[in-house]
Amino acid sequence: MINQLTINNMEFILEAQNTFYEIYKQKNELINTMTSNPYVKVCTYSVDKKLAAIIQYQDIYDRFELDNIYVLKEYRNKGVASILLNYMIEEGKNKKITNITLEVREDNIKAINLYKKYGFIKKAIRSNYYKDCNGILMEKEMM
Repeated sequence: MINQLTINNMEFILEAQNTFYEIYKQKNELINTMTSNPYVKVCTYSVDKKLAAIIQYQDIYDRFELDNIYVLKEYRNKGVASILLNYMIEEGKNKKITNITLEVREDNIKAINLYKKYGFIKKAIRSNYYKDCNGILMEKEMM
């Protein structure tokens, strides 16, 4: 089940912050992100009422920018990331956005293959974007 987080449901935001501590490392990072950035959208995916994954993206006027998809280890390789990515793409279609962009580590082959499966193409390399790895900028045209 997919749920979109809203700032009005602080209890659920705190649960997500604690569950996905590997990406939200600082105290109240998710809350701060959601309250300070009006463009950020965060959705969670639950299995049997247990949080399993999260997607964070920005809805910037006529385009989306994917910030993060994170799936807990016990739910990986089960299609969960695909469900969330497809959800975001469908939201984009409904809003008639022009494109979706994202940045991915060059060594994250599973993620790159997932994005390619959904029509994202490599647009540029950002040398040493991460301390130990290049970043790949990918884009999916929507119109």
